[in-house]
Parts: sequence; structure tokens; C-alpha cells
Amino acid sequence: MSGERRYKDSRIYSCFVLNRLVSVMGIDLYQSGLEEKLDRILGDNVRPLSKEEIKHEIKSNHYMTEKVIESLLADNLVRMEKEEGRYRIFITKKGVLHVRKFNAFYKELYREQIKDHYRFRQMPYWFDG
Repeated sequence: MSGERRYKDSRIYSCFVLNRLVSVMGIDLYQSGLEEKLDRILGDNVRPLSKEEIKHEIKSNHYMTEKVIESLLADNLVRMEKEEGRYRIFITKKGVLHVRKFNAFYKELYREQIKDHYRFRQMPYWFDG
């Protein structure tokens, strides 16, 4: 149905968060030898997101933000640290490998929802239309 707003579930929001974490760290998901380089990359290039940045990325409410973060933590795709009352979310090696493996699947399954989500800003690097 054209013009109808499509519901986005926590899986696609998780995809957005993982890809944002990869992007802010400057990781090329498709570089050769990524798996062998990941420990060094994740050790040298630590750049977390705050809960507020995640909420902004998924353009959703506090409840969905918490649900997405809890799901990512439960699957060990991210880790979280609390510092001075603020939460910092870091991607894990498992998270990087997960998003690399499943991006094509997410793009196929959620193509219209992704386009809708990014309709007022530039499409992300990992989405090729």
C-alpha cells in the first residue's frame, strides 16, 4: 500500500544500531581479512554510542530503545558500560561479524522499511537501494 507507514520491529532497529556502530568506528565490513583484524580494530578504535544516540538513530521511543539494547546485549552483539551515570554501548566482534553476515538479508527483507526510515536523510553506506 503506497504511502502507508510500515511498522519496524526490533530486528531492523538492531540492524540500524549495529551498522551505526560500525560506521562511527570507520570499519569496512567487506574488507579482506576482516576477521583477523577485528581484535586490533576493536581495541584501537573504540567509539561507543550513548543511549540517546541510539534512540536518535532508530527514531523511536525510550521503550523501543531499551528493548533493542537489551536484545543486542543478550545476543552479545554489543556491550554496555556505565560511567558517571551515562551508558556507553560498544559493538563486539560478534556484532561486527553478525551485521556483515546479515546485512544482505536485512536489505532484502526490510527494503521498504529501510527506505522509509531514511527518507529524510542520506541512505546509509551499507544500503545500495
